[in-house]
Amino acid sequence: MFRKLTTAGLALACTLTFTIGASAEAPAQPAASKNDGAVSWPSGQALPSFAKVKSLEVADIYDAPGDVKIMLASLQGIVNRQEPRVYLLESKEEGKFTWLNDLDVPYKVRDNYWDIVRTFKKEVKGLIIYDPNVPDSINVATTLAGLKDAVVASPELAEKLAAAPYGLKTLDDLRGKFKDRLDAYTWQYEHLWSQTTHRMLVGLSPDTSIRIPDGMPASFKTIAADDTQERDGKNRKVYDLDLTPFLGKDSAFLRFDDAFTQDGWGSAVHEVTVKADGQTIAHFIPGTEEEKPFLYDAQSSQVSDGNGGHRFADNGRYFVYKFTPPAGTKQLTASVDMWNQYKVSAGNEQPLSSEKKEPYGYLRDYAVANKAMVFWLDANVPEQRELFERILSDVKPGTPYLGWFSNDVAGEFNSVEITSRHSVYVLAADWFSNMTVFSGSSMKAKLPAPAKTPKLENKIYVTYTFSEGDNFQYNEHRMRVLWDDPNRGKVPLNWTSSPLLYDGAPVMLDHYLSTATANDQLIAGPSGSGYFYSNAWPESTFTSFLKQTYPYMKKTGMTIPYVLNRVDGQNVPLSEAKVNAYTNEYHVPGLFLSWEDHYGVSIEGGKLPVSTIQGISTAQDGKRILDEAKAKWDGKSPLFVSLGLLAWSMTPSDVAGLNASLGSEYQAVRADQYFALVREANGLPKVK
Repeated sequence: MFRKLTTAGLALACTLTFTIGASAEAPAQPAASKNDGAVSWPSGQALPSFAKVKSLEVADIYDAPGDVKIMLASLQGIVNRQEPRVYLLESKEEGKFTWLNDLDVPYKVRDNYWDIVRTFKKEVKGLIIYDPNVPDSINVATTLAGLKDAVVASPELAEKLAAAPYGLKTLDDLRGKFKDRLDAYTWQYEHLWSQTTHRMLVGLSPDTSIRIPDGMPASFKTIAADDTQERDGKNRKVYDLDLTPFLGKDSAFLRFDDAFTQDGWGSAVHEVTVKADGQTIAHFIPGTEEEKPFLYDAQSSQVSDGNGGHRFADNGRYFVYKFTPPAGTKQLTASVDMWNQYKVSAGNEQPLSSEKKEPYGYLRDYAVANKAMVFWLDANVPEQRELFERILSDVKPGTPYLGWFSNDVAGEFNSVEITSRHSVYVLAADWFSNMTVFSGSSMKAKLPAPAKTPKLENKIYVTYTFSEGDNFQYNEHRMRVLWDDPNRGKVPLNWTSSPLLYDGAPVMLDHYLSTATANDQLIAGPSGSGYFYSNAWPESTFTSFLKQTYPYMKKTGMTIPYVLNRVDGQNVPLSEAKVNAYTNEYHVPGLFLSWEDHYGVSIEGGKLPVSTIQGISTAQDGKRILDEAKAKWDGKSPLFVSLGLLAWSMTPSDVAGLNASLGSEYQAVRADQYFALVREANGLPKVK
């Protein structure tokens, strides 16, 4: 795939100049100009800065309806553009008030979130009504809200907001305007793109699944489960399941979960046959048209072509089938071809379904405040991909794409490769809350001193690295939970994070730096200052991009990057040009690469240590790998092993237990110590 170039982009490539986040077209004024309130976005700064947070009005919207959440998020964007004054409690994973208290400013929690609307209604010019029948109109409404200082409203909320005491008029009503997703975003591109900022792109799903309580529905009963923690399909066979006890109501529901949620080898189902009194009422292979009438809730399960086609659900994912037998059925059975760590439950009371969707807020305040264009295009659909690439071609190299992509993992790999080919980097931030507030905070902590490198000996040196740090919302939510683990600090750990927290959420970066122990080291998540695939990024802009973003690496102390490098969905080695760029522009002592089923160290170009990460999701995995490493080691020279810790399933306590089980021939070290030892072992000079 060749990168499309506008006239401005062609001139840029020819002159080899580079500016982070510069506007691509003259008509599109940066959202952070002085005319747009207190937002500041100097040239060369990756993300805008908001005015200093002084005090906050707080609304708890955790249990609010989706249309209320998006309405308040758009209001927050308008209000906070002038000065951060509104804070929304949207998540409780790390504690509802955890980061709010860390801001250390006065705040008042409103008992009724409508009080927030009454307080700031004069700063809003009206309403943008979205079309519930075309969910993507929610994103168009979000874009319009930023441009017109309006709030996004459902038709029902619009009636309330139009009446006293709010009295807001309708500026745009999108009902009936678009026929589908592509129609909505094509219109938006043709009519709004020239008015929005070109210094950032925002990709958000227009809606999300309703929140469903964790765990299996109370009325369901487990009828089959793997107890061997199988991973290689040795337990594959056709299992006959008796659903007769679940007759008595209109339908029976069959749910598949992961029996061991920590390691990612859950239920894998190839074929299902259901019989009522001996007569087949359902027969299908997952992923086919025949499955669709019976798939009640796909949740976050995935379909693979492997093994003749199968649906699988790992970790906390699941899927549910619904079967409606004829009236009077006496016996109901299901024959299921499945394997791995299956957990099967059944019930006859209809459970909540993740297929039911609702709007949400989160990053929308930031999109509205910065007058960004919001869209959700699937790069695996040709017509949508064409529009996606047109948008990418209109922005300059080094532009951030905030949010995420559709189609889960397949969407990630393909889309990040496409953005990289257009010299655009990704900041996963679709579930990041209150960015218009956190961008008005500050970092006060000093960078920690480098760790002292231990004496090089004939040992097995192990370094542990938590994944996911490029993900802004991970830094806000899951990482804070892991960071508060009482066993953090007992073992050297590398924590991938984002150097761009320096702009986007300084108070979070400040917390991690100021509370780090001598055993904690922050390193840059994939693949430096932003998520991108190095080999896919054009060489004409890559060196300049690293040079321009290196200050973020340096001033956050994240001078060692963890790099993901995929082409056509496959992990590949760094090219010679990219090795040179990381060496010369990021001045790295070494870097971590990939997420593989093996570890290893290579010296690229005779100068750059590259350590392949072997990923693990349980402490048992780590113990097995390290035992095998010891068995193969001759003990005559040092051995270096880099283990990646899946952040969604592992904790510092897990690592502390793993490390305590190792003998004296092992030594755990931080990333800086690890690469210093690798360099010494290979006769390479120290990197200052």
